[in-house]
Amino acid sequence: MIGVCMTVISLAHLIPKQSISRHVNELLALDSLLFLGSAMLSYFSIRHPIMAERLERIADIIFLLGLAVMVVVGFIIAFELLVD
Repeated sequence: MIGVCMTVISLAHLIPKQSISRHVNELLALDSLLFLGSAMLSYFSIRHPIMAERLERIADIIFLLGLAVMVVVGFIIAFELLVD
């Protein structure tokens, strides 16, 4: 998912309006950090079985938040390409 965010950041430069492109880049950078945090928490839950359930629950919430941000960014990009 981090790779998808980086690819969309590169593709966001195709949007003619620079102001929206900057916001999209910032949101996707945040989204990449969310996915990275989710992956790290999942890894830590494997390594620490005592805290596994709690870490996985937090990782799932962060992952779903990252997906929601990605959907919002997708709508922003689609709307901007549709308007132009």
